[in-house]
Amino acid sequence: MEHNNWQELYNQAVAVCRERQVSEFMYAGSVGAAVLTDAGKIYTGISIDTACSIGYCAERNAIGTMLTDGETTITKIVAVKGTEVIMPCGVCREFMMQLGGQNRQMEVLTSLNPLKTITLTELIPDYWA
Repeated sequence: MEHNNWQELYNQAVAVCRERQVSEFMYAGSVGAAVLTDAGKIYTGISIDTACSIGYCAERNAIGTMLTDGETTITKIVAVKGTEVIMPCGVCREFMMQLGGQNRQMEVLTSLNPLKTITLTELIPDYWA
């Protein structure tokens, strides 16, 4: 994927990243994510933060939508907080590793300018399974 396509993924993640209060116990959208599948489709998701820790991350939200749509293989992923590129948390890394197969070689954006990426396997070396 060329730099301009990373830019598209980044733009879509930033576009959904709009923090807002849903209720006195819930906030949504402080983190946005975009995943690109091997079929070339982009899925986005936002974080859901709750007072009792049952929320979930933007990356897993996007992946859930991808799985709902019948796709299973991610080639690239971007997560942002506002306009800052951030790394997936440990839970998201484990979740993505458990997708198995080619997903373990997905590229994770670490910096847009300059462009830097890392594979999921590099983020979790010596994986248990």
